[in-house]
Amino acid sequence: MALKTEFNLGTDSDALFNELLQAHEGLSREQSEQLNAGLILIMMNHIGESGIIREAVARARAALDA
Repeated sequence: MALKTEFNLGTDSDALFNELLQAHEGLSREQSEQLNAGLILIMMNHIGESGIIREAVARARAALDA
C-alpha cells in the first residue's frame, strides 16, 4: 500500500474540516493538543502500516521545513 497524497476526502471535505474545528472549540491549548494527539493515534492504528505512517510523518515534517 502506498501513501495517498492526492485529494481523497470527497464532497464532504469542507464539512469534515469544519467538524474538526468545532471539536476544538472551548478547549484550552493543552486540551486541543491532546485531542490532536488522540486523533493521530486513532488514525495511525486504523492505517496499521508502519511504512505508510513513517512516510506521512516525514512528509508532514518536511512541509514545515520548506
